[in-house]
Amino acid sequence: MIENIIPAREASIGSMDVRRVLPFRERRSVGPFIFVDDFGPVEVVGGTSLDVLPHPHIGLATVTYLFAGRMTHRDSLGSVQVIEPGAVNWMTAGRGIVHSERVSDAGNAAGSVHN
Repeated sequence: MIENIIPAREASIGSMDVRRVLPFRERRSVGPFIFVDDFGPVEVVGGTSLDVLPHPHIGLATVTYLFAGRMTHRDSLGSVQVIEPGAVNWMTAGRGIVHSERVSDAGNAAGSVHN
């Protein structure tokens, strides 16, 4: 039984806008620190950036999953991972971590689709 249909709303995460589903005021039991964001498909074009620049997280975990394209995850622990379709990047911030996710250095060809 479907209880709620949650409409996505636009949210800016710096260099791009995403469609954010969570958090949602009518689903408070999920928690205020869970975000579900969707972006794409986006065509990679020379001179444009889909990079999410370095930013901090404290006391939460992030999960990145891609359907197409590639992103490079880097963080202040020294972790570097190229995320490809079907792969998952799971980062636990704990007491604090700074990370970025960039398509610019992940080997995406101009004209490729990314989401």
